[in-house]
Amino acid sequence: MDLDHVNIATPDAEALAAVFGDLFGLPVTKRTEVADQGVKVIKLAAGDAFIELTEPTGADTPVGRFLAKNRPGLHHICFRVDDLRAKVAELVEKGVALINTEPTIGAAGLPIVFIHPKSCGGVLVELQGKAES
Repeated sequence: MDLDHVNIATPDAEALAAVFGDLFGLPVTKRTEVADQGVKVIKLAAGDAFIELTEPTGADTPVGRFLAKNRPGLHHICFRVDDLRAKVAELVEKGVALINTEPTIGAAGLPIVFIHPKSCGGVLVELQGKAES
């Protein structure tokens, strides 16, 4: 399992991308919108992983509600897994609380599931699988 990205929730992804580009030399590799999650996403290359900046498209979205309760900052971390469905089954067997057990498609166009923060020391964890055939 490898780290894929660290996600930062922000009210202005473009402005934060400019800061990270200027301060750390991180290039933008992708800009996208995930309509069903209500977010605009900017990915910045950071070695073998990414910094993912997520801006809500509205106040009544998961990231919009997160920002209403919290200051901008760490939203989640994401790990790549070889077999997402097998990993979900393993976690369910272990009694891990999942936000979704049926994968949805994330900003990278790949299937994802989220582990509830109560099962990971207060940190929201995303698991990203490979393209399903």
